[in-house]
Amino acid sequence: MLKIALLAPYYTGSHAQWSDGLARHSTHKVRLFTLPGRFWKWRMHGGAISLAREFMESGVEADLILATDMVDMTTFLALTREKTSRTPTAIYFHENQLTYPPPPHEKRDLHYGFINYASMLTAGWVFFNSTYHREAFIDALPRLLKHLPDYKELETIEQIKEKSSVLPLGLDLRRFAAYRPPEKRERPIRFVWNHRWEYDKKPGRAFDALYALQDADLDFEVSVLGKSFKQRPAEFLEAETRLAKNIVHFGYVESFEAYARHLWAADVQIGTAIQDFFGASTCEAITCGCLPILPNRLNYPTFIPDDYKDLCLYENRAGLIERLEWACKNPEKVRAISLAKYNARYDWQTIINQYDRAFQSVVDGTISN
Repeated sequence: MLKIALLAPYYTGSHAQWSDGLARHSTHKVRLFTLPGRFWKWRMHGGAISLAREFMESGVEADLILATDMVDMTTFLALTREKTSRTPTAIYFHENQLTYPPPPHEKRDLHYGFINYASMLTAGWVFFNSTYHREAFIDALPRLLKHLPDYKELETIEQIKEKSSVLPLGLDLRRFAAYRPPEKRERPIRFVWNHRWEYDKKPGRAFDALYALQDADLDFEVSVLGKSFKQRPAEFLEAETRLAKNIVHFGYVESFEAYARHLWAADVQIGTAIQDFFGASTCEAITCGCLPILPNRLNYPTFIPDDYKDLCLYENRAGLIERLEWACKNPEKVRAISLAKYNARYDWQTIINQYDRAFQSVVDGTISN
């Protein structure tokens, strides 16, 4: 059994869920070192300093230092070198700051992508949460390095390729089963949108498609879930008015039970994002019996068996509307399809052995991509 020090400077949301899930399910002993999940830019700059202090004061002797992507590994290891100079290290990328799309009308700050890049070079091994994520980051690296005035070090891209692999996100999917209803009642098709209320999830595209269904005089219901903030984006204000007669729920729900029950009550999950390095909310909806209608990009195709790709994946606005119209007209066919078993492989109880073997192989020096 390994002793793993897990560094999580942005301990909230999916980062916290992943860290807690790993610590709970791993056969290794995982000790968490965390900071509150706020001020993400400051966490990337200064989080490593605070975590280094906490680690040194803890007296923990680790067999493996495992960091999440918000950690500046160069700073952490420099400040702890008297204890960690010979300790194997790895970093897990939930997301990255090089290919994450900047907000509208803002220019990307390449400094944060460079912190990710330097941390990858420093770590002994790099894990990405999906093949799409790994490929997107490596493909973007030349553009980052070519911004440098000289000593562009392009050959380091190959080094990162050689010491990186994919370790899919672990999720607590089995806990949804406790809230499964005996059966879905007869009613119009119910759509669910369960993503963060932010620009990268493109909520306006989902609402636009639902307006088209209204214009076609189709009968449907909709639940809008996901993390919302104090100021609702304009798209949501408009949708709450225009979709009023179709809405069964609109807004964030605090309890997991309420969230699970809303997913189980839905029939179709709508995805419209331009950024999703894995797609946890989609995997959760699928687990609760929702048929996903998703853009044919990012990591989404990996959730869909080949036989259902044409039904579930769309290329453009017309393709999205066409699939939602079909769902409205064929509720029984929709409810007869379940992709839950196909995606059960991401449940912690199933995937933890893959994690534990990967961490052991990092320590042993036998890991390969």
